[in-house]
Amino acid sequence: MGQAGVESGDGFGAGVELRVLSYNVRSLRDDRRLLVRIIRHFAADIALIQEAPRFLLPGVQAEWLARACGFAVAAGGAAATGPMVMVAPGIDVVAARSVLLPRTPGFHQRGVALARLAVGGARFAVGSTHLSLDAEERRWQADLVLTHLADLGEKHRILAGDMNEFPGHPGWDHLAAELQDGYAVAPWGLEFTSPHRNPWRRIDGVFASEGVEFVRCGVPEDFTAAEYEAATDHRPVLATLRVPIG
Repeated sequence: MGQAGVESGDGFGAGVELRVLSYNVRSLRDDRRLLVRIIRHFAADIALIQEAPRFLLPGVQAEWLARACGFAVAAGGAAATGPMVMVAPGIDVVAARSVLLPRTPGFHQRGVALARLAVGGARFAVGSTHLSLDAEERRWQADLVLTHLADLGEKHRILAGDMNEFPGHPGWDHLAAELQDGYAVAPWGLEFTSPHRNPWRRIDGVFASEGVEFVRCGVPEDFTAAEYEAATDHRPVLATLRVPIG
């Protein structure tokens, strides 16, 4: 399924190369078979999902998506109000947790799915999140998500999600000040992820701590606009990274 393997990155030394996918799946309300085909095609090692089903048999639906795509659920889903971590065979889950973020009355509950993972001698933390539609709430949620990710205790950290804003706005810029913004440092493919028809903004991203090397990051051009539009209401972001060993 995944492509994890030990590589030697220029200036980075030996590391484990990983493919990380971030994707908002809109609660599987669109063409599920096409969505699964898209996810499987990218052969990711880790899929950081947003809007996993939360209401109708959410656990069953999350497990169906994971199995259909060749993954196992490591964390999240309904327990994190939608964000979910899925891992391919060969990725060891050391620890996992789902965290609900404080909620402002009148706004949707938000959360973050977190896991400590290990593969090929590398250990790292990952998180998937989906921030608020409200600008003020997004800014402090971004800070909390960074704190929860750091609390896993791993030097190397990867965060992905639907941030509901784009570069140049406070929440996104706060994340990019603490972590590398994958597309900004290693752009590849297409940039924009939303809306699903004629996208013009980059509100979905993959971030990583210093020391993790982004090889490339962006929206793959492997599928047509019509296919992406039929699968869900966001475009996927695929990143290839090298995580140092040790």
